[in-house]
Amino acid sequence: MPKVAVVTGGTRGIGYAISIALKDRGFRVAANYAGNDNAAQQFQAETGIPVYRWDVGDYEACATGLKRVASDLGPIDVVVNNAGITKDAMLHKMTPEMWNEVIRIDLGSMFNMTQPVIEGMRNRNWGRIINITSINGQKGQMGQTNYSAAKAGVIGFTKALAMETAKKGVTVNCVAPGYIDTEMVQAVPEKVLESIVAQIPVGRLGTCTEIARCVTFLASDEAGFITGSTLTANGGQYIAG
Repeated sequence: MPKVAVVTGGTRGIGYAISIALKDRGFRVAANYAGNDNAAQQFQAETGIPVYRWDVGDYEACATGLKRVASDLGPIDVVVNNAGITKDAMLHKMTPEMWNEVIRIDLGSMFNMTQPVIEGMRNRNWGRIINITSINGQKGQMGQTNYSAAKAGVIGFTKALAMETAKKGVTVNCVAPGYIDTEMVQAVPEKVLESIVAQIPVGRLGTCTEIARCVTFLASDEAGFITGSTLTANGGQYIAG
């Protein structure tokens, strides 16, 4: 029976590529999204992957949404925590709302999306939790104290949960993308984008497909001996020890 995977933020950008890659590997995929109904319906029409709308920063919404997915597709075997937002500002100009919303979505969603399904994975002695962090959670980034803190927290969450679940056949890992060729990055002014690329040793942005390949590997049986790890995919821009 095909394994079931849930991808948050799964209808656009990196999430879009992850959803398709997992489907191509034989998973039954559910793509979560936050609010862009038009993009979600277009995604579903193009891919045949069912879409589910809920706020990953809301525990009860996640618990209810995950129950719907399990009812429709079967017990959840893989969760890809990909959804995230940015609200950038220097700390002296950052508002409490900007701080709290990024922490709620980017870090709080780790608990909200994982806690409702982890017991089922443990009982079945198989599961994959794959958390998308960021190069800026590894090295920090000026103007992103909220985002960098949240993404660093994702790495800590991953390491701790990996220790809890290893004996139960449930692996927990991160993927840390660098600068990826998404709509958000392409919207950056041309000169700024050129300066970013100049800092990447391989001389280009990464692709969504390259990040999706990292995720499909970590979701596979072949990756069963890897847990608590951060797979860095940033073209050499930041080499983590």
